[in-house]
Amino acid sequence: MAGIELDEVDRSILHELQKNARRVTAEEMGETAGVSASTIRNRIGKLEDAGVIEGYHPHIDYEAANFQLHLFVICRASPAERAKVAEEALKIIGTVTVREMLSGAENIHIEAIAESSDAVDTVTEKIDKLDLEIVSTEIVKEEHVQPFNHFGPAPSTDEE
Repeated sequence: MAGIELDEVDRSILHELQKNARRVTAEEMGETAGVSASTIRNRIGKLEDAGVIEGYHPHIDYEAANFQLHLFVICRASPAERAKVAEEALKIIGTVTVREMLSGAENIHIEAIAESSDAVDTVTEKIDKLDLEIVSTEIVKEEHVQPFNHFGPAPSTDEE
């Protein structure tokens, strides 16, 4: 699918939505982008219709929700089976994201959430049954997230 050409207003909208889509208003985005709130709402509709914006998702603190273990399971799959096993891995209870990688031998990355070490074992056992070779299982201590910077304002010259 070919992408659409984004202008400065579109990039500003995407940046602001990434920062806090739930709280930012069309009026605030308009002030930042130098256009009216109605222009912002129209542009958001066009970005949604074009598939650039696919949804609005909360960033969940799993630990605060009593799911203490946030893991990444790095796996290998044959290239011919990669898409099929990725779909199956997503069905495992606790799995939140599956990434199919185009390069490297470790071509399936699974992100899962568990409330106990027993739940971790259950997730990894189910992954193993998919004929995925588990290369490593990593537990996340902290996740740091920021908006993709190419949508936002140009960095000042004193920033590196």
